[in-house]
Amino acid sequence: MNAIKIVGLTKTYKTGTLALKGIDLTIEAGSITALLGANGAGKTTLIAILTGLVNKSSGSVSVFGHDIDSDPETVRSMIGVVPQEFNFSIFEKVEEIIMNQAGYYGVPRAVAATRTEILLKELGLSDKRNAVSRTLSGGMKRRLMIARALVHEPRLLLLDEPSAGVDVELRHGMWEFIRKMHAAGTTVIMTTHYLEEAENLCENVVIMKKGEIIKSGAVKVLLRDAKEQSFVVTVVRPSGTEEIVDVSLVDGQSVTDYVQKLAASGTTVRDIRPKANRLEELFLEVNS
Repeated sequence: MNAIKIVGLTKTYKTGTLALKGIDLTIEAGSITALLGANGAGKTTLIAILTGLVNKSSGSVSVFGHDIDSDPETVRSMIGVVPQEFNFSIFEKVEEIIMNQAGYYGVPRAVAATRTEILLKELGLSDKRNAVSRTLSGGMKRRLMIARALVHEPRLLLLDEPSAGVDVELRHGMWEFIRKMHAAGTTVIMTTHYLEEAENLCENVVIMKKGEIIKSGAVKVLLRDAKEQSFVVTVVRPSGTEEIVDVSLVDGQSVTDYVQKLAASGTTVRDIRPKANRLEELFLEVNS
């Protein structure tokens, strides 16, 4: 089943800006997809149309088979959104924010209390339940945003830059939680500028540029299309001298071939690691 089906979607703002230029996109239910693109690529407009914040100019959009024009209330009930900017009341307590969000979706209070308790525990917010939200750290605020988005148990979770302003430890903890949600069957779409995050978390990637989709598909397949891979290699020369060199492999060259070539000359490879993740290289390639 498709979580999202988009055909010929366009959006022209009153200013004349053409934000989306007739895009087609299908996202399978239960998948996790990265939506990538530079500022102005159309990612925000696409998400805003999905969530009903912006009206499309033409084309069709359905979420789990429900059209966003003819059945908007059902569509909204299926989606949980975590925007990049914090948009909860800074004077409310953590638990209240989550409970109130459940109320907006008609979740009975007893059910909401149970779900809130689970989310507080899962996201490491239990000891902050009675804290006023303005006192939370940036990472804790991000976790609160996710808990609020999930309390009505949406089938589709939209994450806009989930790791923005989050330190490394919290980022990896958030990755584990997103993986758990995905494993439970939630469809996840995320925008991110951390391409390492997309490569580690996502099965599929959609790259947008100036209102168009210029590349999409399974991450593993797309990475095979990357024309160049860069590595930092630590080698020991026959003389015993240790050196660190930058290596770029192109046109199907393999790491194994490179190592064997060095070995034939008497040079030993002590360490080899990617200079940049391959998804980043592909992203830069298609946006050049």
